[in-house]
Amino acid sequence: MEGLVGTLFLTPLVGALLMPWVSKLGRRAADAFVTLAMVVTVVTCLLLLPGAASTCTFEWLGAHVEVDGLSLLFLVVVNGVGLCCAVYSIDYIGHYGGRAKFFSLLLLMVMGLNGMVLVRDLFSLYLFLEVASVAAYVLVAYNLEFDGIEASLKYLLLSVVATGMVLIGISLILATTGTLGFAGLRAALAGGAASNPVLMLAAGLFVAGFGLKAAVVPFHAWLPDAHPSAPAPISAMLSGVVIKVAGVYALVRLFFGVYAAPPHVLRALLILGLLSMVVGAVVAYFQTDFKRLLAYSSISQIGYILIGLGIGNWFGIVGALFHVLNHAIFKSLLFLNSGAVQYRTGTRDIREMGGLENRMRVTGVTSVFGTLSIAGVPPFGGFFSKLFIILGAVAAKQWVVAFLTVFFSIFTLGYFLYLQRRVFFGKLNEKWNELKEAPAAMSVAVVVLAATTLLVGVFFDSVLRGLIEPAARVLVGGN
Repeated sequence: MEGLVGTLFLTPLVGALLMPWVSKLGRRAADAFVTLAMVVTVVTCLLLLPGAASTCTFEWLGAHVEVDGLSLLFLVVVNGVGLCCAVYSIDYIGHYGGRAKFFSLLLLMVMGLNGMVLVRDLFSLYLFLEVASVAAYVLVAYNLEFDGIEASLKYLLLSVVATGMVLIGISLILATTGTLGFAGLRAALAGGAASNPVLMLAAGLFVAGFGLKAAVVPFHAWLPDAHPSAPAPISAMLSGVVIKVAGVYALVRLFFGVYAAPPHVLRALLILGLLSMVVGAVVAYFQTDFKRLLAYSSISQIGYILIGLGIGNWFGIVGALFHVLNHAIFKSLLFLNSGAVQYRTGTRDIREMGGLENRMRVTGVTSVFGTLSIAGVPPFGGFFSKLFIILGAVAAKQWVVAFLTVFFSIFTLGYFLYLQRRVFFGKLNEKWNELKEAPAAMSVAVVVLAATTLLVGVFFDSVLRGLIEPAARVLVGGN
């Protein structure tokens, strides 16, 4: 077990360090190397899955590392989406240049996110958060154009505020309890420290700091600029992975695993979730920029996850964790497809599109899969995660929450069908007559994600029992 977990740290780290030398052997060597590195991490996650129902704890390079069901769920998300984005980038990144730099930063981001998921103390969590964040700042501005640099600076400045709040919270906890390890903190809080106003202040700082990282309303200002400006595979990583691990995972691990889900925190998560779901969906409806629409939609979908967590019962938690997986798949798919459209047309303005499915059949069909899943249409994966969240609201007699969740799922279907019609269906704009499908590597990545979002729905019972329920039991059990 220790060797497998070490692979999740060392493979992306060593890959990032060696990439500049490997790239000197040629483009194909760099492409094969980054793909191999990500395949190794994905295979490692699959080898760890049989132990999802158990917990393995050990020390690794001075850090307290623990593998449990919750860790494995997020590891699958990070490395699965990371592999698809790496494959997609093989063809996509050519017109940006700096292939070795891009792949090195992508691997560093994956290493930082893997570290966040595996460590079990606040200081190590913060260090790995910074590794992933620094890579993300650079990648958002990778095109070195004004919009990208501006978006990256906004992301950086707001993230400094977020990490500042997290650091203050960590300092308050250390001064009050004398420990930063999750197990020690859990014991201190169980011993009566939970009522300490200093620790309650620290909890509030964590909600705000990690909430900003998750881009929940009202801490979302950085995301609508960062997503459109970043290269498409980085937009997919930001939406599908980064905001979940740097934001949602940190909140979940702290408030369910350490603070034991205090009612006032659950209420805060529920309120933030409702705000995010509503504001994100309504603002997305008015967008004409393909990627900006997807960015606001990400805010809305994070809202569903927080709603499930805020409800706090078994159905709600299962639905929230299931939606972490589903959103990672379908939103990464949609962002990669938006990148394919921009790659061929040179624009993100949906008003200039129309009928592209006639020239980009793979992109068009896989986008329909993503649309149906994000709207919660059976048999796609998104249907089942939203169903569990709604069942959780009903079981908790949160009738307004249940109604709003159903209503905004239908609302989401409406504006995504509109997006599909404006971009892929209808009459083909004459200037796109010579348009071609996206290159092979880009098409392979989106086909894999489209097939996955369907298979997760078709085999939802196996996914539920093998991956989601072990993660949910960690939260319910307070591990």
